[in-house]
Amino acid sequence: MALSTISTSLKEQAKGCVDHMEYKTQMEAAKKGMLTQEMKEVALHEGVSEVDLLSLISSGQAVIPANKRHESLEAKGIGKGLRTKINVNLGVSGDCADYFEEMRKADLAIAYGAESIMDLSNYGKTRDFRKALIARSPAMIGTVPIYDAIGYWSKDLKDITGKEFLDVVLSHAQEGVDFMTIHAGVNKKVAQLFGRQKRRMNMVSRGGSLTLAWMKMTGNENPFFEYFDDLLDILREYDVTISLGDGFRPGCIDDSTDAFQISELVELGYLVERAWEKDVQVIVEGPGHMSLAEIPANVKLQKRLCHGAPFYVLGPIVTDIVPGYDHITSAIGGAIAAANGGDFLCYVTPAEHLRLPDLMDVKEGIMAAKIAAHAGDIAKGVKAARDLDDKMADARSALDWDAMLELAIDKEKAQAYRQSIPPKDSRTCSMCGKMCAVLTVNRVLEELEI
Repeated sequence: MALSTISTSLKEQAKGCVDHMEYKTQMEAAKKGMLTQEMKEVALHEGVSEVDLLSLISSGQAVIPANKRHESLEAKGIGKGLRTKINVNLGVSGDCADYFEEMRKADLAIAYGAESIMDLSNYGKTRDFRKALIARSPAMIGTVPIYDAIGYWSKDLKDITGKEFLDVVLSHAQEGVDFMTIHAGVNKKVAQLFGRQKRRMNMVSRGGSLTLAWMKMTGNENPFFEYFDDLLDILREYDVTISLGDGFRPGCIDDSTDAFQISELVELGYLVERAWEKDVQVIVEGPGHMSLAEIPANVKLQKRLCHGAPFYVLGPIVTDIVPGYDHITSAIGGAIAAANGGDFLCYVTPAEHLRLPDLMDVKEGIMAAKIAAHAGDIAKGVKAARDLDDKMADARSALDWDAMLELAIDKEKAQAYRQSIPPKDSRTCSMCGKMCAVLTVNRVLEELEI
């Protein structure tokens, strides 16, 4: 199947559902007991009951980011009891504005099963790229509107008005964006901590820092916080899921679980309930850098303070000293977060902290995130999470190499390794050869007729 071609199998099975005219958002439909086509698709894909899914979405514990204008979308669910999903970040910057290369990254993400792509472009013809990406992507698309505001209005940051920030949100919604990161928790109340407490890394969130800078330059309240109801009205109209950004997420392990992070999280919990009052679906973003020991408590704290809303985890990156390998530090933290209830993992590439990732960086980041997500699903008992692992164990027990290679998440890499040093005995690999433990025991059992 071509990357630009959306599968229709689940959609065909989802016929007979309520029409979009009967509801504004997936949450509103669920509260009314209406089964949407997207819910039907997700229930079939996840192997969960439609009744259970309705309950999860109506309570805000699960979301289906699905803008009404994203026609190529294959609906996916994020939240309690569902498989952990992964997101791939891409987009052009002023230092590397190659739209063709970024679209290649998007195609790669789709090919390797990423459920979500965030376009973080902040330079040039962002709108044209974003519209092209939405048109061809079956994965849900996310953006951070404040990144686009300066280019959108061709103004300095300080000259953009609160209404103009909301106009950018409206533009993204109209184009078909499924979820948007909005740093509404970076308000004056939380920002006051900067004058009272110190932090080793201060602020590492790009969107959060832009918001804070605008507030300091203008003296005004965060427009996304001040005009939160107007923001929700836009999101509700197009059924855009709000991803409440963590502007004060820790940028080093020394800053984790501090007053900045927790104070913002309290504000986000308040905003979650306000969004739900208008039937707007919510994801809450969570910590960046954090020691292993703190991750389980952080996930539980987020779930408690944010009323069970799905948790979008940025890492956590569990050590600060290995630039070039942060796909590994992130996968370690992501697996622990997912095992403890995290619902959505943002991939991190080996290029994190160093440069814009290339195609190989993107692939390595995707693989690391998928491993973390799957390991987390096994740990938290997601339905059928172990099925492929059991099949792999059976194939290995039978020394069925064709089946093993077919079951591998990265079939291409597994096959390349297998072929690079072929064994003398095709039943084994070149590491153990005739001393293969599985082969030896299989022979023993055969001789004993067990």
